[in-house]
Amino acid sequence: MSVVVGLDVGGTKIQAVAVREGMVAGSFRTPTPPTGARDVRLALVVAVDGALAEAGADRGALDAVGLAMPGAVDRQAGSLRSAPNLPGFQSPTPVPIGPSLSQTLGGVPVSLGNDASLAMLGEYRRGAGRGFRNVLGVWIGTGVGGGLILDGEPFEGRGAAGEIGHMTVEPAGRLCGCGGRGHLESYAGRGRMEVRARELAKKGRRTSLFKLRQKKGKDRVTSGIWLEAMRRGDRIATMLIDEAVWALGLALSSVQNLLDLEAMVIGGGLGDRLGQPFIDRIAAEMAPLLFVPDRPPTLLPTGFMDLSGAVGAAVLAGG
Repeated sequence: MSVVVGLDVGGTKIQAVAVREGMVAGSFRTPTPPTGARDVRLALVVAVDGALAEAGADRGALDAVGLAMPGAVDRQAGSLRSAPNLPGFQSPTPVPIGPSLSQTLGGVPVSLGNDASLAMLGEYRRGAGRGFRNVLGVWIGTGVGGGLILDGEPFEGRGAAGEIGHMTVEPAGRLCGCGGRGHLESYAGRGRMEVRARELAKKGRRTSLFKLRQKKGKDRVTSGIWLEAMRRGDRIATMLIDEAVWALGLALSSVQNLLDLEAMVIGGGLGDRLGQPFIDRIAAEMAPLLFVPDRPPTLLPTGFMDLSGAVGAAVLAGG
């Protein structure tokens, strides 16, 4: 029986799912190599084989692969044009990751899409977005991405629609990973939050974030570490999460005032880990900024949590 594999590449991990007859039959996770495109491609192959094995299948049963990548993608060419939060993909020259992976897998078709857009597609078709025709997905992890469903169809513009992480919330504000300033991602993306925490620590401000990171053997401050630090009363962690809530409330209220959406799905590593209390705080921050305050969008957690992007990638590939 044929299997479709969906792959979701993030700044810290690659998540794979094997889908058979529309159901997740197996999943696999491996770290995202910080050493460039070639090693990322090799890790993708490992993830494909791992998900197939968990589903009790092998490459002989593999029908197609869907690949969700962060940043601007050229779906027709199967190339990634720019991904500020993914080491080795910052060059302005497009990286043909789809054709390269297809060749490595023996010619299996590979469909490429933006990670946030595909996560929203997965949630819309099979998760928290079902029942809505106009919905935004916001994925808060290493960076901040967005995916739009308008009138029941994915909306990608000319290929880069939904990049809510690069909305300006503070003109001339903090430096973003893309090189701009004052973007939502500068305040709510876990990568830039860690940079800010380091700056404050160098100025003598006390924080447990980096001791926790070292204790857990992590090379980055993960979502779980942010949550644990907050629970311990860490003032820096609490302050930076407060700023993330402020920035998200500002950006999402602006989106709502423009599009009048029915719902927003909040996910990503940080969104999923902080959960409903975090979502409720964002809704409260949005409320006084809404043009139609008596008809706010419904804010929801994801249905698939960290599998959303991989499930959406599988949907794109026909799974």
